[in-house]
Amino acid sequence: MMKQEEQLEQLLETIVPSDELHGKWLNSLSMMENTGARKISKYEHPVLTDIIVLKHAAEEARHAYYLKKQIGKLADISCPDYTYPYLLAPVESHHYLNMLDVEACRYLKNKMNLTGRELKHGAYLLVTYAIEVRADMLYGVYQKVLTAHNSRVNVKSIILEEEGHLAEMQRMLELFHPDWQSLANDMCAVEDKLFMAWVSAVAKANLS
Repeated sequence: MMKQEEQLEQLLETIVPSDELHGKWLNSLSMMENTGARKISKYEHPVLTDIIVLKHAAEEARHAYYLKKQIGKLADISCPDYTYPYLLAPVESHHYLNMLDVEACRYLKNKMNLTGRELKHGAYLLVTYAIEVRADMLYGVYQKVLTAHNSRVNVKSIILEEEGHLAEMQRMLELFHPDWQSLANDMCAVEDKLFMAWVSAVAKANLS
């Protein structure tokens, strides 16, 4: 994981000093948080949704809004929507969460023969857990770079909420399966590859 942190830090050292790149970075993160919120809302059962799922959906949406608002702290930068010109590596940014969902469903079908609502629930738990593990690392490194550059942008409130999400997802996974850690590790390995492909694509986008 340390190597990944170093790669991400090096990437952010090229992004944060440039208001144009930084604005697109924030917008890309906002889009991904918003995608997560919409996926959770789609997963929600019409009547059997508990307070944790509602809280998670609301906080993901708030993160998307918060990151979007942070763009206003950068000079003369506007990212009015999530269309491709306002994102970094837009194809890969959209692809990341969608592919993680697909891989989680395939994994649970093959390993546990789950279908229907059980499959959706298991995929929600594993995908969300993997994302929260990633968010803990990503926002921590991002804040470190922001602080080093005395940026007006900060993500400290998101870091605190993501830590809470991770603990909640672990508790839910413990109820889902006795060998939850093995399932979670497998999904984190899948996420690892998707994340590094995204980081590589963002790095290439900065050079073009």
